Amino acid sequence: MAQVAIEEIRRLSARAEIVRRTVPGVKDTPAEARRLLDEGCDILMVFGWVSRSQIDKTCAHEACQALMLLRVFYGRHIVEVFVHEDEAEDEKALYQIAINRAREHAQNVVLLMERPHELTRFAGKGLRQGVPDVGPLRGE
Repeated sequence: MAQVAIEEIRRLSARAEIVRRTVPGVKDTPAEARRLLDEGCDILMVFGWVSRSQIDKTCAHEACQALMLLRVFYGRHIVEVFVHEDEAEDEKALYQIAINRAREHAQNVVLLMERPHELTRFAGKGLRQGVPDVGPLRGE
């Protein structure tokens, strides 16, 4: 997933400087995210693969909570690119979700870095990363 995102960022932005770090598991992502923020990174993408087991789901939730605290304390964006194995029933569909999510979040990262005002046109559209969009809420 990370490689797909890196390629998309490089395709869309000549200015982006990419620093890549790998940790053993999703629970380790907050500590490494903090190190990267301390080193001066402006925005982070954090990738995680979450199995169907309850313990993995709990660990992913805890990692997300810690990443949320880092967002608040540092005032910087941390874009979570987590894929949960129970999002699809077969491996091919899960692979496609992962690739699409990585690519679409990378596009959002470039917008956040270079043209944040352009995100306004996507607000309220029911857009989803990695899976089909749900569309805007429609009144009666």
